[in-house]
Amino acid sequence: MNGFEIASSVRDFILERFPASRRRLRNDTDPLLESGIIDSLGVLDVVAFVESTFNITVDDEDLSPDNFQSVAQMAAYVERKRNVSG
Repeated sequence: MNGFEIASSVRDFILERFPASRRRLRNDTDPLLESGIIDSLGVLDVVAFVESTFNITVDDEDLSPDNFQSVAQMAAYVERKRNVSG
């Protein structure tokens, strides 16, 4: 699975799980937390989705805006983790 496919999967999950995202999420670089698309509890839902869907473990030190602020950043994070693990 490449970065585009990962981003598509994450985007689809966010659009389904967080109804407000349908109005606010315009592209994969939109800030999810700052724009109110997801909140801190929503991040936990996204982390659980990412772990189960992509068979990776998100370490506590990886829970940062650098990795989870946008769909694009999440996709890049998943790719990095899979390359390290794979």
